[in-house]
Parts: sequence; structure tokens; C-alpha cells
Amino acid sequence: MSTWKPNATVATVIEDSARYLLVEERDKTTGEIVFNQPAGHLEQGESLIEAAYRETLEETGWEIGITGIISVALYTSPANGITYHRTTFAGNPVRVLENAELDPDIIAIHWLDYDEITAQSAKMRSPLVLASIERQRSGTCFPLDVIANV
Repeated sequence: MSTWKPNATVATVIEDSARYLLVEERDKTTGEIVFNQPAGHLEQGESLIEAAYRETLEETGWEIGITGIISVALYTSPANGITYHRTTFAGNPVRVLENAELDPDIIAIHWLDYDEITAQSAKMRSPLVLASIERQRSGTCFPLDVIANV
């Protein structure tokens, strides 16, 4: 009998002057080109915050400041049946690394305003993308010390 376990992931909602940092990427499961926040899996030995910094840098070339937690969510992908336990962080851009080598699945980096994002809503990787931005826009942000590092 197999044991069910969710996959731990992180994402960042990076906002600057009412524009949001999104990646355009190829979904490995469906092959479709989709939009997503910088996001990825937690690696062994790293904290949630470390994973958020790393994933954002690997996928966008941006160093960021993390300011809080927008949400913790469970999402089961209809494409592959996998459940993701996702912690989404709020943050701001610090600086872009001009010669950063991005993950191979990344097609392009975009700074989009809310209207541009909603116009692409059918192309979001999951409903969590738009929901996270809407939570950030409504002011939802929990302090980072909610995370206990024991």
C-alpha cells in the first residue's frame, strides 16, 4: 500500500508599481505554455523562505526581498492528480542579475499589471496564480514569524 503525501512547494508574488513578476513556462505534464509565479519544490535541508529566494532567482534572475506570507494552500492538479502544499510569499524586487542562467523550462519573464494578468487567466498554470495575486491586492499578508524554524 502506498502512502499519500503532498509535495511541498513555494511561490512568490513579486509586485513593483502595480506590476507583477510572472514566468511563461512549458507545463511538463500537459506540454502547454502557461503563466505562473516564480515557484517550485522545497529541497531537502532548505527552509521555505530559502526555497522561495532560490526558485525566484532560478526562474527569473531577480533577487528579491520577502515581506510576508500570502497563503498556505493545498491544490490537487487535475492534469496529474498530484497534491501540492504551497506556501506563497509576498515580496519586492531588489535587483536583476543580468547574466543569470534561468531554468530551462522558462520561456520568458513578464512584468504584467492586473488587467493583463486577468486577460491571460485561461493560461494560468493553476487557479492559485490569480488567487494569490488577488489576496496580495486585498492586503492579505501574514508575518514571516508565523513559520517556526525549530
